[in-house]
Amino acid sequence: MINRLHLLKEYTAVLETESLIAEQNIPEEVLEKKVNYLSFNSQDVRYDTLFICKGAHFTADYLRSAVEEGAFAYVSEKKYEEQAPGVPYIIVTDMHRAMALLADLFYNQVWKQLTITGITGTKGKSTTTYFVRYILDEYLKDHKLPASAVISGIDNYDGVTQEESHLTTPEALDLHHHYANAVRVGIEFLTMEVSSQALKYHRTKGILFDIGCFLNMGIDHISDVEHSSFEDYLHAKLTLMTQCKTACINLESDYAGQAQRAAEGKAEKILTFGRRPEADIYGYEIEPGKKGISFRAKCDSFDEAFKIGMTGLFNVDNALAAIAISYALNIPLAYIKAGLKKARVSGRMEVYTSRSGGLDVIVDYAHNQMSFESLFTSTKKEYPGKKITIVFGCPGKKALGRRKELGNIAGKYADKIYITEEDAGEEPVQKISEEIASHVKQFDCEYSIIIDREEAIRQAIETADDDTVVLITGKGRETRQKRGTQYIDTPSDVEYVRRFLAEK
Repeated sequence: MINRLHLLKEYTAVLETESLIAEQNIPEEVLEKKVNYLSFNSQDVRYDTLFICKGAHFTADYLRSAVEEGAFAYVSEKKYEEQAPGVPYIIVTDMHRAMALLADLFYNQVWKQLTITGITGTKGKSTTTYFVRYILDEYLKDHKLPASAVISGIDNYDGVTQEESHLTTPEALDLHHHYANAVRVGIEFLTMEVSSQALKYHRTKGILFDIGCFLNMGIDHISDVEHSSFEDYLHAKLTLMTQCKTACINLESDYAGQAQRAAEGKAEKILTFGRRPEADIYGYEIEPGKKGISFRAKCDSFDEAFKIGMTGLFNVDNALAAIAISYALNIPLAYIKAGLKKARVSGRMEVYTSRSGGLDVIVDYAHNQMSFESLFTSTKKEYPGKKITIVFGCPGKKALGRRKELGNIAGKYADKIYITEEDAGEEPVQKISEEIASHVKQFDCEYSIIIDREEAIRQAIETADDDTVVLITGKGRETRQKRGTQYIDTPSDVEYVRRFLAEK
């Protein structure tokens, strides 16, 4: 029952099961009070809310505002006795773990009423998530059932809310809210990306996924504010293999063996996929085309031809992952084939062609070492002999290693580079761009720093001839840039590309 309310003492009890309470100051009569709402947003508070104090920019003003709006107690890693005198509190040792437990209780483990697939990896999470979504929706539409829910780095849809996402995997409280919305409107299937940050910081703690999919591992997100080392990053990714009923593992990954070992004894079943005969779902006879890729896949129950309507040879691995997931979910073959053929992923390998037909511009979300290497390698194979121009940047205050990694890869493969803004946040764009440029300089490659992303894309397209392919990476169809602590509305890369190609 989604709407069942619990007493405050039930919340303290669930925290005590994992020894998370460092201190609490709650009168007995308050412990007997029902928690009507749970929130960490001071602008989203109702009467009798248990308020969660969290976030790098949290101040006591948010707590005071929450109390004024109806919060009767708070959970925090620090006390605010002077700023909020007399307000009952629970001080916890680990807010990430605590929030997952509190959300799970408040929403009464509503996730158990869904069939949830979680997908992790350094690259391909969004594309695989959408491949699965298209397949499921083909099946659900034919059976007159509600479309599936999705939580991704592109957007979130739960049957009630449709929104552009800011986090690949939402905070635990938001995540359980999405689950509850999906159940309320009768949705059965939910497919989601599970980031390393979500796994490290326990956003999915307590959830048992029906399917957990491990795609690949590359070097990314290594910094003081993310993962301290590659080993820490890998450990976080492998956590998904320990909290799923069926583990789908890509044999093309150098870390497939470790993923299998993590799943052994935890998952009820392990299903492998890849471009090698020993895979349970084996992909072969891969034929790239101008408007997509054809390939065959075989397993113990079929040996069939498939087609995806997206370019990029690396997308075959994503398609095989989607086939493996669908196979594990017992989705009939006809729907798998139809879904993959129709699947399109916003801002992923979208190809736009000039009026002359000679110039192709590819908009893709590639934003880390692994995805950059794959994009360039695939482009070289699919556009043999053509020059490559690329527009890209790096985010502020995270994944700092990308500046060197992407600079080196772009310098190695590209003929012309435009370095520009890409969610710089609280870090100066010029500083980030100059750091990237310092790594590009070692290559015999023309480059420019153009802070204005629109102008960078305009120049890249305007100066390209029909012997060139232009790559616009990192943002896809996103319509916001992070500047400072705010997300500012901007046109998407796709909008820019369409406009400038029309003018060419």
